[in-house]
Amino acid sequence: MIKKQLTTLIALVICCLSFAQKTPNNKKLVQELSDNACKCVDSIEIFNRDKSDIIKDVHGCIDKHTGALQLGSLLSTVDELSKNAPEVDGKKEVNINLDLDKDSKQYIESYNEIERYMMKNCSSLKDAVNVAESKIEKVTKNDEALDFYHKAIEASKKEDWVEAIKNYERAVKKDPSYTYAWDNLGLCYRRIGEYGKALEAYKKSLEADPAGKMPLQNIPVIYIYKKEYQKAIDAYLKLDKVHPGDPEVYYGIGNVYFSGIKDDEKALDYICKAYRIYNDQKSPYRTDAESILSLIYKNMKEKGQTEKFKEILKKNNIDIK
Repeated sequence: MIKKQLTTLIALVICCLSFAQKTPNNKKLVQELSDNACKCVDSIEIFNRDKSDIIKDVHGCIDKHTGALQLGSLLSTVDELSKNAPEVDGKKEVNINLDLDKDSKQYIESYNEIERYMMKNCSSLKDAVNVAESKIEKVTKNDEALDFYHKAIEASKKEDWVEAIKNYERAVKKDPSYTYAWDNLGLCYRRIGEYGKALEAYKKSLEADPAGKMPLQNIPVIYIYKKEYQKAIDAYLKLDKVHPGDPEVYYGIGNVYFSGIKDDEKALDYICKAYRIYNDQKSPYRTDAESILSLIYKNMKEKGQTEKFKEILKKNNIDIK
């Protein structure tokens, strides 16, 4: 592991201390750096590109701000460290270690902190991840269908689901193979609680494109809304057959066991599997998995099952300190 040590004399770091004083806690610094990273992500071309390339660019945007967070976090501790620091020629000397290795705990913690903030606050990141995780569905060459589609989009922005549904239905009538319209029609029906019609729309989308990831992901969600949990699990397993090894399968089944069936141990096992894949892919979706892991831990701790929690994490090769 490569480490670089920064040895700083208090008398010579006025500018650095000024920087630290401007960020009395890490929240302000994280926000500022995350907002800058968000602007970077906003400039990424996300359409008609491979998932790996999009994720690589997203990683690059976060990476170039991670070092600044590492350094800012270290500098914010200078005042406290200086209290017990030795004096050299009448001046206190404070040593701070900036670990630039991207596998180091210091780097990973700073990277993840920016990523977590962005997943909550950066719509550009969410858009990039959603596009990266979804296959590009078939678009239409029918001008009338496209016109109805755009009218539906405008209605959806106003949350006028009835108007949106009317136009999506007109779009698919003009072009029955228009999977974008079928998928969005399913979403609109979900919005108004028409789950049966939503399922029909997603199934029509699959008729046009049997490998469509969007309907395959959303069909189990409909079953979750209907509290038909075994059907939801079966639907996720169908997604796995078409897109083997997709973390959404493990995340989805884990969520069913956690929120629906209330089986923390099975939920934990599946969420761990999803987390590992998200982490390997450097996918920001790992923050969602982390959130459920923390909730499962809280449940199992209350039941006196912390050792079982650690055992399942260990089985999935997840190290927890």
